[in-house]
Order: sequence, then C-alpha cells, then structure tokens
Amino acid sequence: MTLDEVKPGSIVRLVRNGARGVVGQRLMDMGFFKGVTIKVVRNAPLVDPVEFLLGSQHVTVRHAEAANIEVEPI
Repeated sequence: MTLDEVKPGSIVRLVRNGARGVVGQRLMDMGFFKGVTIKVVRNAPLVDPVEFLLGSQHVTVRHAEAANIEVEPI
C-alpha cells in the first residue's frame, strides 16, 4: 500500500521511500524514513496536498510524492 491510498485518521508505518533524486532527499529531510510512524491528518479541500503527522511535526506533501512511499498499517 502507498501513502496516497491511506485514509485520514489512519496510522501507518513507513516501509520504503521509493522516491528518487531531489524529491527523495527532500522527503527524507522532512522525516520520511524507514520505520517512522505516520498519521494521516487530512486532505486539502481539492484533495491535494495531504497533511501528515510525523511525531510532533505536521508535514504536507502532494499525492504524487506520497505515491512513492510504501507503508503498512499498524
């Protein structure tokens, strides 16, 4: 399952960050690394971007970027 498929309110664990290049590095800089727990907070009114909670940090990314992140339900 990828992060863009997860519904708001769900909590998942990151399995693999499949993004490459600058986008992959930016996601890692924001805290998207293997094993981190992610809560999906909400989608924007027009669906993009999506807000996530990583620890105490709120992060928003586009669905296209979230599609590169493999997760598993907790």
